[in-house]
Amino acid sequence: MTMKKISVDKAEEIAKEKGLKPGLVKGTDGIQFTKGNNARLETIPWKEFRAKLEERDLAVYESGGWMKIMKK
Repeated sequence: MTMKKISVDKAEEIAKEKGLKPGLVKGTDGIQFTKGNNARLETIPWKEFRAKLEERDLAVYESGGWMKIMKK
């Protein structure tokens, strides 16, 4: 399957359906989706997630409900 770039609004909708939240990898500037039960990840608000994507020139890509954060 091909990964298609999606909006952050669409990513938020998919994440909520799957019980996911945006997270910041502690001690780095890495971001990823999390269920919130990982000690090395700190959940962050969607507003901060959007800002991190913009500042690092990243986007969310999706294929079959599976999401990945990659360079634009």
